[in-house]
This record gives sequence, structure tokens and C-alpha cells, in this order.
Amino acid sequence: MLSDLKASLLAGSAEEYLARLYERIERSKLNAFTTLAKERALQEARSFDKEPGNGLLAGVPIAIKECISTKGIETNCSSRILQGYIPPFDAHVIERLKAEGAIIMGKTNMDEFAMGTSTESSAFGPTRNPWDIDCVPGGSSGGSAACVAGGEAPCSLGSDTGGSVRGPASFCGIVGLKPTYGLVSRYGLVAYANSLEQIGPLTHTVSDTALLLEIIAGYDWRDSTSAEKGSFLPDWDREVSGLRIGIPKEYFGEGVDPDVERAVWDAVSVLESLGASWQEVSLPHTQYALAAFYIIAMCEASSNLARFDGLRYGLRLAGEDSDWHTTFSEIRSKGFGPEVKRRIILGTYALSAGYYGRYYLKALKVRTLIKEDFLQAFKQVDLLVSPTMPTPAFRIGERINDPLSLYKADIFTVPINLAGVPAISLPCGFAGRLPIGLQLIGPHFGERAILQAAQAYEAATPFHQRKPEEVV
Repeated sequence: MLSDLKASLLAGSAEEYLARLYERIERSKLNAFTTLAKERALQEARSFDKEPGNGLLAGVPIAIKECISTKGIETNCSSRILQGYIPPFDAHVIERLKAEGAIIMGKTNMDEFAMGTSTESSAFGPTRNPWDIDCVPGGSSGGSAACVAGGEAPCSLGSDTGGSVRGPASFCGIVGLKPTYGLVSRYGLVAYANSLEQIGPLTHTVSDTALLLEIIAGYDWRDSTSAEKGSFLPDWDREVSGLRIGIPKEYFGEGVDPDVERAVWDAVSVLESLGASWQEVSLPHTQYALAAFYIIAMCEASSNLARFDGLRYGLRLAGEDSDWHTTFSEIRSKGFGPEVKRRIILGTYALSAGYYGRYYLKALKVRTLIKEDFLQAFKQVDLLVSPTMPTPAFRIGERINDPLSLYKADIFTVPINLAGVPAISLPCGFAGRLPIGLQLIGPHFGERAILQAAQAYEAATPFHQRKPEEVV
């Protein structure tokens, strides 16, 4: 736990602990990090050893996803077009972490501009799953999950647009939370799809996730969607007896790996043994969620990524500049990878004259129906339970040339982003040696409830205690 780590750092040496992490990273095969802030971080650790702070994370190292702005540390979104860009400001969440004494140890690999489900579209090569280095760690926050599961960082931050925190948490056997939309400021998060994405923590335990959420959540005047918050630290002594759990019938059946379905039902049985009850519920518009999500996300990506032209920052090609249009086209052609180009083209098409109403506007209407599905379900139950991902981690290269199969892997995570509700993934079993994730979904600002239930389940099961062989 992070509180135990902080105590051990106070009694020992933060510099020595951090140096051991860097040694591990430098000999690692995971490719979880793209940038290491080694000199700066070690200097901060030395300062902590001389004069310990009293912040909640004083002396604790943390890894940060590449798309979250860090002052003085390269933020390239795992894309060639932003390679070499060093932000002059910190994201709101980084300000919060620093105020509590956390040490930013480096930036983690991701799918380029957070567009992917496997961290294979990164310009710096794929990240590997610490449970099986031939498998993907999930995406787009694959580096943030792999470094925690692989013992290279005690905790990390990722971002979740359609499952990009929960998917990697599931594939890597750790805890990942996607907060309610607006609970965590997006200021300093490089935009992919503004109306869908949220920054969230990745940790080994539910209590560590709650602690990080407590730090990074809260109102920020620089984010117009930011919301006020109370405390989201649960009462860990409270039982889950009487908790009403809903099982969405659309989230089970065809396409779900038998090992995954079995593990999730076993988890429901554990919660039932702790005093919870369950009933089947329906989210009838789930079948339209993937199509609506990708239309909305691609349209927003088309707009957001128009700013990256290499003229003010980022990639600049050698040789004489031609006219503006030629230079702009060549920089974007060589700076963006295939998946980013695909989404920009499809988003631009869907927003074009004559197609806006047919695609984008219709997707927004479907989004409203999906949100209403969740609102109706939460009138009957307190929480929803489902698999996080329909399968365990797949092999590197298995789906990268089949975009539709990658998109389908997000079937149980994208509805949550469309509705703006919170969800957490935590380990609930294994398929062979690969972890399986359990997803708990709550109503808007229902983080306390899902953290409480997740903690009760975690305390009753051993899955969070297992580590990849090379980490032990």
C-alpha cells in the first residue's frame, strides 16, 4: 500500500528506492516508459531524505501517461509529431500530486494520442504485458498499467476515453478507476475526445486507488466541465450487506471468453456471500454503443488534432519549406501513425456537409439513450457488475491489422464513457497465467459505493496478491 511505502521511505531512503526502480526499468523488456525524469526525480528524492515532507504522497514516485502535461518533461503522446515537445506548464492533476509531495519519475508509453486498445500504435514500439511479454498490456494506458504490474512504479496515472484505464488494468491484473466525467480536471490532458475522457489512477490495491482519487479529484476553474467534490475515501469498515447488484444481460453471452464469464460470476457469488443481492437488468441500447462511441470519438479527434501541424512545436521536416498546404500535409503524413490517420479521416468524413446529421448527430442521440439506460438501471440497483474486457490479453500482432476486432474489445467499457458514470476494474481471476478483470459500475458521483464494494471483494479474495513471476 502507498501509505506503507511512504512510512518505509521515511524510515529508509527515498533515493535508494527510486534508484532501484530506475535500475529495473533500464533492464526491463516491457517498454513501459518513453521518458525518464531520472536526474530531477533523484534530486527530489535526496531532498526528501534530508527534509521529509508531510504530504499524502511525500517521497512516493509516480509514473504519468504520456498525454498528461508535465512541466519540463517531454510530453509527446507517443507520436512522432510531438517528439521533443516540452510543456511550460503542469496539468491540474500534476499540480495536485506535487502539492502532496509525489515525485514524477517519468512518462509512460501509450497508443498514439490514446487511440487504441493494445499500446501497439505507439511511435516508440509496443509495450509488453508483464504476465506474458508476448501479449499486449491493453491500451491506451498500457505503459501506465504495465509499469505498476511489472514492479517498475508503485502507482501511475492514465486516461480513459473508452476503457483506456480499465482495459489495461484488466489485462495486467491491477486496479484501475475511470471517475465520473467532470470529477477530475482535464486541464493539461492532451485532448483526443473531450466529451468522453477522464484521468484515472492505476494501483495495486483499491485503497491506493481511493487515495489517488482523493488527491487528483476536485474543482478546477480552468476546466469548464469540472465539478465540485466531497470526500471519496470510503468507510472501509462498512459492510456491503444489503447492496443491490445489477447484472446487465447484454454484457454476457456471445463474444465473452468462458474463463472470463466464469470468473465474473464467481465474483458475484463472493459479493453475494458478503451480504449483497443481485438481479438481472437490461441496458437495451448497448448494441449501438460501439458505433456511437467511435463516431463521436473520431469526430472530436478530427477537430482536436487539427492543431498539430509542426509549425509551432513538434515535428519539423528538414529541407526548404514549400507552400503552407504542402508543408502541413507532409508533416502530418509523416508525423501521425496509421491509426491516428484512420480516425482523423473517418471523423472528418462524418462531420462533412451532408453526413453530419446522418452520423454525428445520430450518434449523439444514441448517447442520450445509453445514458438513460444507466439512469433507469440505477433506480433498481446500487451498482452494476460486468466483465471489464471480453477476453484475457491477446498476443502482440494478433489484432493490430484488424481495427474492427480491436474496437470490439471495448464493448463493455465504452458505454460507461458515453454515460459519464464511474467504473472500476480489479482482478477477479486468471485464464491460465493471464489476469481477468471485474468491472463495478456506479451512478454519477458514486465512487464511494464502487470503491466500498471493490474493497470488500478484494479483502475476500487473493487475486490482487498474485504478481508476475519476474516481479516476485
